This record gives sequence, structure tokens and C-alpha cells, in this order.
Amino acid sequence: MADLAEIRQMIEAALPGAEVEVVDETGTADHLRATVTAPQFEGLSRLDQHRLVKAAVKSRFDDGAIHALSLRTGPPR
Repeated sequence: MADLAEIRQMIEAALPGAEVEVVDETGTADHLRATVTAPQFEGLSRLDQHRLVKAAVKSRFDDGAIHALSLRTGPPR
């Protein structure tokens, strides 16, 4: 089971200046949805944006705290 604040902080640490929202989709805190807006995403494909976010929380996938993470990403408008 993941701590949503910790997941948000992990993403923010990897992507300074990002706006991050993390939501528990199932009530079990292991299937999450994150919306991330970050200047680092400018010019990147959606796939590369998702790779950056998932790399930021890889340790929580590895330890089983997160089973699924759906993402909505993009650069600031």
C-alpha cells in the first residue's frame, strides 16, 4: 500500500517545478492515478513523459506498494 503524499513527493523531487496530483482509484492505495504537469515534458512524446514519472516511483513498483499507475501528463500551458 502506497502513501499518496510520498508518491507525490517522489514525482516532485524527480521533476522540480511539477504540479502533481495523486489519487487512489480503488481505495486500496495500490492502484493510483496521477496527473503531472511539468516543464520537463516540453517537446517529449507522451510515452517519454510517462517513462519519467514511472522512473520516479520505480522503487514503489519494485517493493509492491504500487500495482498500477495511470497517468495524465503534459507540459504547462
